[in-house]
Amino acid sequence: MLFIMMMIVFPSEGRSLSFENNAFRNTLSVLSQSPELKNKIDPLVLSKALSGYYSLKEQGKVNRDGILTVIDFNRPSIDERLFVIDINQCRLLYSGLVAHGSGSGDNYAQSFSNAQGSHQSSLGFYTTGDTYDGKNGYSLKLQGLERGINDNAEARSIVIHGASYVSYDYIRQHGRLGRSQGCPALSLDGLQQVINLIKGGSCLFIYHGGSGYAIKSTLLNPDLVFLHKSRPHRSINAYQNV
Repeated sequence: MLFIMMMIVFPSEGRSLSFENNAFRNTLSVLSQSPELKNKIDPLVLSKALSGYYSLKEQGKVNRDGILTVIDFNRPSIDERLFVIDINQCRLLYSGLVAHGSGSGDNYAQSFSNAQGSHQSSLGFYTTGDTYDGKNGYSLKLQGLERGINDNAEARSIVIHGASYVSYDYIRQHGRLGRSQGCPALSLDGLQQVINLIKGGSCLFIYHGGSGYAIKSTLLNPDLVFLHKSRPHRSINAYQNV
């Protein structure tokens, strides 16, 4: 399984990624075997998250080294699908519930958008910013790093905040979590812990396997950068419901 994941992330044809391949492989190997993560996070999702993390780290876009947050929207909202990982120590720091946008689906998130007013979640890689106290209380700003995929996050006010509809009591009553206007909303019980763990420039990755995101991401497919430069009339800004 580990060899297959390596081939997916590092294809044999085309130019190879320039970030620290050994660090990636070693970290993926250890985390994939960790009892804390083995039955919690999909190894393929983890491999993509680590791939983007090391790429962003090489580009100098990760100001807080060693912390990686993964949100796996392949899972239903009733499952734990947010994971905060200590890369340096190869251990799980936190796992818990997280809500998706009301426009993305009910129990499962199925549609994603970068557009204003869509109330859909956006996929891809982010860095965390500053904390603030807003209408939803203690919150954390996010900066989307992928053009046409999540780079409208700031304009859309996509942030991490707490919500009463993110709880097991809500699940027992409604069969799913409540939904946000596109923000990854967390339980009020775990909110402060998570924000304090990841604030200040760490990497966050939101993923869905059936969305087509992985083949459009220039972080996961560096050759796309050169493709878009050579074909300026084509753009990934049309990312909508993929």
